[in-house]
Amino acid sequence: MPAIDGDFPLFTPYLEPFAEIQPLRERVRRVLEALPAAVQRDFLEDHRFCVALENYQPGKGWSVWIHPPDPSGEVSRCVVLKRKLADCGEAFATYVIAHEFAHAYLRNGGWGAITDREEAADHLAAEWGFPRPAAAP
Repeated sequence: MPAIDGDFPLFTPYLEPFAEIQPLRERVRRVLEALPAAVQRDFLEDHRFCVALENYQPGKGWSVWIHPPDPSGEVSRCVVLKRKLADCGEAFATYVIAHEFAHAYLRNGGWGAITDREEAADHLAAEWGFPRPAAAP
């Protein structure tokens, strides 16, 4: 399904963290463009939603900046992706990316009758066209 109004630059803020890692940037773009318009809109209209590159450093840990909850209790959502998704197989990488976006869309909850968060994210990613590959890379 095409992005809202066919305007892919809308996704620029979600692609910026991967500017120096073109294969990963392209994979994230592909997944975002494939999402249903309602899902795209859910992310684009949520100013608390963000996408980040994991910045783990051995011995130091990692950090990610997200918006705090607002006074009504509305919480933020953030998809954090690892750099190694640029180097693994295409099908596996796009599955992982879609799976993580599914967690964000589902707000780490279930989907329909599926109450397990991981199973729900797997099924939704597959529904979007990114099924779990039979074997990891």
